[in-house]
Amino acid sequence: MPKAYIDDHEIELMPGERLNGIQAAARAGIEIPHYCWHPGLSVVGSCRMCLVEVGTRDAETGRVIMLPKLMPACNTPIKDGTVLRTNSEKVARARAMVEEDLLLRHPIDCSICDKAGECRLQDYHFRYGQGERRADLRPFTSRKRELGDVTLFVDRCIMCSRCVRFTREISGTSELLVVRRGSQEEIDVLPEQPLSNPLSGNVVDLCPVGALADKDFLYKQRVWYLRRSAGVCTLCATGCSIWVEQNRDRVYRIKPRENPVVNGWWICNAGRYAYPRVHDPKRLRGVMRRSGDAAVPMDGKAFLRDIAGQFRAAGRPALVLSPFLTVEEAYLACVWIRSLDEAAEITVGPIPREGDDRRFPGGFVISAEKCPNRLGVEEIASHFRPKGPSFADWLEAAGRGEFGGIWVAGGYVQPWIDEVAARRMRHARLLVVQDLFPSPVSDAADYVLAAAAFAETEGSYVNGRHRLQTAQRAVRPPLGNRPAGTLFWELLGRTGLYDPRRVLSDVAAEITYFSAASGEIPETGIDLRVDRLAEVALGEGTA
Repeated sequence: MPKAYIDDHEIELMPGERLNGIQAAARAGIEIPHYCWHPGLSVVGSCRMCLVEVGTRDAETGRVIMLPKLMPACNTPIKDGTVLRTNSEKVARARAMVEEDLLLRHPIDCSICDKAGECRLQDYHFRYGQGERRADLRPFTSRKRELGDVTLFVDRCIMCSRCVRFTREISGTSELLVVRRGSQEEIDVLPEQPLSNPLSGNVVDLCPVGALADKDFLYKQRVWYLRRSAGVCTLCATGCSIWVEQNRDRVYRIKPRENPVVNGWWICNAGRYAYPRVHDPKRLRGVMRRSGDAAVPMDGKAFLRDIAGQFRAAGRPALVLSPFLTVEEAYLACVWIRSLDEAAEITVGPIPREGDDRRFPGGFVISAEKCPNRLGVEEIASHFRPKGPSFADWLEAAGRGEFGGIWVAGGYVQPWIDEVAARRMRHARLLVVQDLFPSPVSDAADYVLAAAAFAETEGSYVNGRHRLQTAQRAVRPPLGNRPAGTLFWELLGRTGLYDPRRVLSDVAAEITYFSAASGEIPETGIDLRVDRLAEVALGEGTA
């Protein structure tokens, strides 16, 4: 087994594995500071912050020969016998010199910089910088330059070139470039070609200092007040892993959460800036009951107490499942509707689509399917109602008055139904709609229940590649709004607090498609096709 030696640590390398010095040191639990290197971008080795001593060790004699000069760890491939020294006095002096040089021309405006609290220049200065400043403090300047989707604070830039490489290698749009040379070089765009692409917000995440600022987040919140929760973007079937960052139950920012098998290090702008919907004043609120032509508020407990009896009295029930529901919510909804009537009809609501999948040179995909959980909800629905009707066929049946009571478990973020479809549903004696925003069908409903947004819900989603991921609740829903999971949990008479992990275990035990989710779900999610592929391979082997 190939081995490398980093300070006092020995690490083993897998055959054919390609690591650089930063990655190998991280495996040994050692941080090598860096600015320009990023695992998702090409290597340029320009910041010189990752300089280390490099050598080789003879496997037979154990003799170590070190190179006379320091080398950038980001551009040093690790092979059998490689030796790195990251904590020597020589390395410490080099790091301190790099920090000092960067701060000579960097404005001291941390108190008004959005990056304060998560700035590598700040952190590295205190960890690796000089003990005291040897140069005079200059009055700071914060020249601002509008680049398009983001704002550049020119004097804060340390010329790591991450943003330039991103637009060339990942988005493939190449808007950003380096103008001039030497001490005069700066990041800029060409005239009439601003930074404007569906992934542009990622350059703000990439910037290790406060040079690139998000116009949406600028001066709105200090990062040390924010609390983050692991989530899943619900705007398309890619299902990007995200961080939802909030303070006092208000979402201020969404950032990508690294997931090499889904979205890598990136998210699209649509997902990044979708959070205002969580606090949209147009959202439905509480529980409303139809009284004549008006909708009046009612007590949620009274609704839960009486609704099962009303459904039984209405006749054959039907359930519409939104592809925005979590796996757990869809399962509990089906269990409840079937507890009322084994013949209850179940269908999946409309699947929103926009054009075709959009693929970028770096491998990122924006799916044309604009919902997070079609596969998961369809599997749940087909388990309870094999070969069930399409939504169009179901609407025809509803228009013929075949259903006595209809429950629409919505959660759509865009308009999804028209007046004609709503009138067909209105043929039922009882119509209950749970949704985020008003719609023609909520206007016609006997009861309207305000749903919870994605940041207010915890549960699991299955993306377009059959990968199940779990999301945590980041904020509490408005007073009176309830996630569908807690609602059906209570309707089923289950005791204690709503437990989506317990529900997912029940789903995995009952439905073969979800069997791989019976254990702990990794942060990167789990491919639900694993067991099916194993079954196919086993069958082929037996044959």
